[in-house]
Amino acid sequence: MGPVPWLLEAAVVLELAAGKVVEAVIVACLVIFNAVISFVQEGRARDALALLRSRLALQARVRRDGRWELLDSEELVPGDLVHVRVGDIVPADITVSDGVVSVDQSVLTGESAAVEVRAGGTLYTGAIVSRGEASGEVTATGSHTYFGRTAELMRNAKTASHLEETIFKIVWALLAMDGALVVAVLAYGIVNHLPASELLPFVLILVVATVPVALPATFTLATSLGAVELARAGVLVTHLQAIEEAAAMDLLCTDKTGTITENSLSVVAVRPYGERREADVLALAAAASDEATQDPIDLAILAAAQAAGAPAVGSRSGFVPFDPSIKRSEATLLANGATLHVMKGAPQVLAALATDSASIDPDLEELAAGGARVLAVASGSSALEVAGLIALGDPLRADSAALVERLHELGIRVVMVTGDSAPTALAVAREVGIGERLGTAAELREHGSSEFDFDVIAGVLPEDKLKLVEREQRVGHVVGMTGDGVNDAPALKRAEVGIAVASATDVAKDAASIVLTDPGLSNVVAAVHDGRRVYQRMLTYTLNKIAKTFQVSLFLALGLLITGSFVTTPRLVLLLLFANDFVTMSLATDNVGFSSRPDRWAVPSLSLVALAVAVPWLGISFATFFVGRDGLGLGLAQTQTLVFVMLVATGQATVYLVRERRHLWASRPSSWMLAATALDLVIVAILATRGILMSAISLADVGVMIGVVLAVTLVLDLLKAPLLARIRPEQAHATARVHA
Repeated sequence: MGPVPWLLEAAVVLELAAGKVVEAVIVACLVIFNAVISFVQEGRARDALALLRSRLALQARVRRDGRWELLDSEELVPGDLVHVRVGDIVPADITVSDGVVSVDQSVLTGESAAVEVRAGGTLYTGAIVSRGEASGEVTATGSHTYFGRTAELMRNAKTASHLEETIFKIVWALLAMDGALVVAVLAYGIVNHLPASELLPFVLILVVATVPVALPATFTLATSLGAVELARAGVLVTHLQAIEEAAAMDLLCTDKTGTITENSLSVVAVRPYGERREADVLALAAAASDEATQDPIDLAILAAAQAAGAPAVGSRSGFVPFDPSIKRSEATLLANGATLHVMKGAPQVLAALATDSASIDPDLEELAAGGARVLAVASGSSALEVAGLIALGDPLRADSAALVERLHELGIRVVMVTGDSAPTALAVAREVGIGERLGTAAELREHGSSEFDFDVIAGVLPEDKLKLVEREQRVGHVVGMTGDGVNDAPALKRAEVGIAVASATDVAKDAASIVLTDPGLSNVVAAVHDGRRVYQRMLTYTLNKIAKTFQVSLFLALGLLITGSFVTTPRLVLLLLFANDFVTMSLATDNVGFSSRPDRWAVPSLSLVALAVAVPWLGISFATFFVGRDGLGLGLAQTQTLVFVMLVATGQATVYLVRERRHLWASRPSSWMLAATALDLVIVAILATRGILMSAISLADVGVMIGVVLAVTLVLDLLKAPLLARIRPEQAHATARVHA
């Protein structure tokens, strides 16, 4: 919006050069008014965003009073024993005492290569753990850390959203039209020897009237109010443009664990092999688990082993935590004087490493068919043998089926993307109503850029999610993607609506544009509703701007060319901009509902609807001028005042005509809008009848003018609704208000 203040400042200079101090003061006030409003609203948006981000405080695993717990990193003090794992952002400077990790310190040093840190090494605040796990003692926190205040979460550069880009394209098209009018006016002025002191300010004001002066403040206010509203619903918006992107989202790719299910894992079945008992299998699985990770699977297995009284297998001499890329964890034990290797992980992975895997397939299918998550446990000194299978039950969230149904009603296709086995994934997807069309990660990789028509995709690695997002975007979808792990971050960042679930790692939350604070995905519906409300408000703004630009610009330019005189003055146009801005910005608070389908911008349809409103108003504008000058016998200055009253009144009427795609009485405007309109009309009536900054006209003339505009508004409304339905039928139904 850089050109806007430049144009206004140029207008100040020209008005002063022409000796028109009053006009110069009005322009200067307009500059200050919009600058102050934009600054205040952007400041509120920044404050709201900062408040929301403060609720995303980093958490650390700390051992206090003999047990591990999660605490906000702000509560760490030197001397605390903490544990970090894949996906964590290091919460303080830590001297590693146990374990090995690879960390990404690029946000601190600019060096992209991963750094390996072992016992005795130091982890610095802000580094991202990309592999492994480690424990260590906190040596410094906050500003006392090595990198001090420079250690921070990675930030995304602000980019224009689809909504902003579309609006600015429309504005540039309007400016192009205005440019043609300016050329015509300048040519007319030169041919007819109009004084430059009058012509140039008029031309500049003609351009200024086209520029969306109030757009930054309106847009920022609409999105920041939406972000604050969403925060009350448990949705933290880290990038404001995600709000309006949610309005267009038509595909949601969701995880299973913690989103569709409760993520309250418990061991529901153990299938031992050979001479082993269930307790033996649990003991081996516990040896390949670690409480310090606070991983739900590890905690469930440790709890089951303790409840079963499973004895310790031996002393652990080495441990490799679970790695998503190889889908297993591994422990090295000293048992009865011999070295024993124990692995816990995906059955298919361990079956490929073991020598006796053929017998597990029937059991695996049986356990997974009920929706359980199945892990295999293998052990051996030299050759691995599958010791048994462990089925982990994760009950469905009570609201999952209703959530999926509601998203379908909103026109959003839901695809479950999970690393679980096909039988497990299909059982869950079928139960919650997602569907039964099953695809695999291998099929996902083979489909290239073609449409991938599945309801559930099993066996997916985190990197597959990024490929899925990119391909669906190439075929025209606006994609939402949920995730919780560090390897989900690229997909979350790439998706238009990246959603980090409540249990997500710090890196996933930082990459996402929306963070859920409550378990499950129910709050995603609130994000969609709010995004579509923002869309409705900005759609009203756009329709209003197109209609007013057609009306005012054509009237000012053609009025001069047809009548040979200025139909209004630059001073009155500037006052008109003031009047318009009050109501335009109040659109950000309007009472709107949300559409029943994903929203899309249809610029040709919008332009036709705006023209349908603007052309009759243009006729009223010329009629007002000629009736005032020739019918009522008013002088040119008084006629210009009458025209000013008409432009203000029609500007107000246009807002109410386009804010409701049905008939204008179908929903109640916000109190701020009604108050802004009433204040505008009262102030304009006082200025016009008292002759302040314009020539005085009678109160009767003002009243009749407003009455005529009201009558024409009702007629236009009767024509507008069926026209909109005929031009774009789905818009007429989609924008029917659904009030929460």
